[in-house]
Amino acid sequence: MKEYNINKSEQGIRLDKIVNSIEEDISRTAIQRMIEEGNILVNQKKVRTSYKVIEGDIITINKEKPQEIDILPQKMPLDIIYEDKDLLIINKEKGIVVHPGNGNPDGTLVNAVMEKCKDSLSGIGGKIRPGIVHRIDKDTSGLVIIAKNDKTHIDISNQIKNREVKKVYLALVRGVIKENSAIINMPIGRSSKDRKKMAVDKKGKEAITEFNVIKRYKDFTYIEVKIKTGRTHQIRVHMSEIGHPIVGDTVYSNGKNPFNVTGQMLHASSLEFIHPTTKKKVKFEAPLPEYFENVLKELDKL
Repeated sequence: MKEYNINKSEQGIRLDKIVNSIEEDISRTAIQRMIEEGNILVNQKKVRTSYKVIEGDIITINKEKPQEIDILPQKMPLDIIYEDKDLLIINKEKGIVVHPGNGNPDGTLVNAVMEKCKDSLSGIGGKIRPGIVHRIDKDTSGLVIIAKNDKTHIDISNQIKNREVKKVYLALVRGVIKENSAIINMPIGRSSKDRKKMAVDKKGKEAITEFNVIKRYKDFTYIEVKIKTGRTHQIRVHMSEIGHPIVGDTVYSNGKNPFNVTGQMLHASSLEFIHPTTKKKVKFEAPLPEYFENVLKELDKL
């Protein structure tokens, strides 16, 4: 337990912001949760997250004990692109879920990472997301960052929030795109017709996707995609909205394709960010999956 007295210069600042400056190893989201749960008090009383402190206030901080993780480690093959004491960069296969959830209690990337890293994973993501800074869909392949400690998790999360992490995807979409490049700026929110889906919605959150055509084929286009924001299913929703859904996508298209591909042909091929410890820019790349390469070769023959 820690106690902190508010001085005159701090008066009027939000409680969660003050605590974040005191406890730099705790994320803002975790602090807000601690306030709501009564683990951070002002003058021994529970207050709202938005409470603005006044001179003389005494803040009591009861740090949460790490919850025991009851997800079992599982020995599974991992394509590790890079590893050091702070992080892991993994090239995830299509068909693998990132973390446990309804219908996927095990066999996830988290289970495999827990076996690989043992106790060296950040706890900010909670019981079911240890080490998970960001995720990609089950049927999207490619690069995922795993944080081995909370400091790394917070640093990279902030970079993502500030749009400082550069993410590049490769995708095969239906139809021939006429433009060589374009920016799609359409807000995305939860679909009112199907709560499991996302949709372009003027009341949704800002979503910006940029794409460049790599190659045009008969009835298909191979593109490079960069996302400025990280909304759920963003690329899939945006490409479907402009009439060029991703090949194999059963949620935002009918999924039918002549290549017998299941799941969307979308690959997270590149990640670039500032390493949280060395403070140097790092870039990681993952080659296209074999099935994806084979489809492109097949298209080249037409």
